[in-house]
Amino acid sequence: MADQTTQSIEIAAPAEQVMAVIADLSSYPEWADGIKRVDVLETDAQNRPTQARFDLQKAVVKDQYTLAYEWAGDGRSVSWHLVAGEMQKAQNGSYTLVESGDVTTVTYTLAVELNIPMIGLLRRKAEKVIIDTALKELKRRVEAG
Repeated sequence: MADQTTQSIEIAAPAEQVMAVIADLSSYPEWADGIKRVDVLETDAQNRPTQARFDLQKAVVKDQYTLAYEWAGDGRSVSWHLVAGEMQKAQNGSYTLVESGDVTTVTYTLAVELNIPMIGLLRRKAEKVIIDTALKELKRRVEAG
């Protein structure tokens, strides 16, 4: 799964505030398009999720999948990979935060492989739509307070 899609956005908030929203997986159904439920299955010593199950329902797409998370010690990045999924064979992603003054640049990288064959160009286009939507929703959530 060498191909991945990456996109960035600037959010008018400190990195700590942005990462707090990213780490609060249980609240994703309140603001993340298509996420209907998140169950945090395991947490680390800092109470950050290390494994969570997601229920996704967007238009005709329905999936239930479990992700494992790895949090950077500096609190500026998190990465994840698929543990189990119904429609997905693989998913690798990450958020990386770079703070500059009153603005944090958030870079989201995602690679998804489905159980059904999909042309690489279509897969990358779908990843781009997912990332673009997720970053805009994250920005709206963080900046709304």
